[in-house]
Amino acid sequence: MVRAMEKYIRPGVKSTPFCPGCGHGILMGLLLRAIDELKMDMNRMVFVSGIGCAAWIPSPHYNGDTLHTLHGRALAFATGVKLFNPELCVMVVSGDGDLSSIGGNHLVHAARRNIDIKVICANNMIYGMTGGQVASTTPTGARTATTGEGNPYRPFNLSRLVEAAGATYVAKYSVTQPVALIRSIKKAIRHVGFSFIEVLSPCPTQYGRRNRIDRPEDMIRDLIQRCLLEEEAKGLTEEERAEKIITGEFLSCQK
Repeated sequence: MVRAMEKYIRPGVKSTPFCPGCGHGILMGLLLRAIDELKMDMNRMVFVSGIGCAAWIPSPHYNGDTLHTLHGRALAFATGVKLFNPELCVMVVSGDGDLSSIGGNHLVHAARRNIDIKVICANNMIYGMTGGQVASTTPTGARTATTGEGNPYRPFNLSRLVEAAGATYVAKYSVTQPVALIRSIKKAIRHVGFSFIEVLSPCPTQYGRRNRIDRPEDMIRDLIQRCLLEEEAKGLTEEERAEKIITGEFLSCQK
């Protein structure tokens, strides 16, 4: 399988830029597996990313057309690409800080317009590349470079936010749920309309260390234990659900 994926990697590109234990490297491979299973033509795809760790997933690694854009403006660029050539499959791959904080305005309006763009949001709950600052997705009480005593604010629920804004395909998974995530990416690619998949991806360097999680494997183990598919959580009480991260496909419709 690894050899089969090599055709999707740009020749001469150096090895992964991600820190040991980062979930973004896992997501990079899972995206390519979904593309491979659909037998997508890379010449008919355009990958757009903003600024941040997750932006390095497609650019410069994927052997296709990639746009590495301004911070928070990935969706604005992607909209322009789709309007210029509607036949292209346009996929945005970026992080929670880029898409929902600096680019939050573009996110809600792209969803409202239901533009036929596929969005993969790698959510590591922090600004990883710029020094570990608090993000709009940082959990309440979590320590960051700018909230040393703990984040006092309530985080966005990104998947529900985008659903409310008007997206027509919305899902949320963790990199520790590879089979379900690949299936969801394939559905998002085939879906006509605004598709949004929130992917929980651990950041051991900035988030883990600041929150006294010493080992990357502990962050992975926590996601495995806490992430629960929506259909598996139906019998849980509100208190039990509060201890879990509910994942799954939340919306799939046409408008």
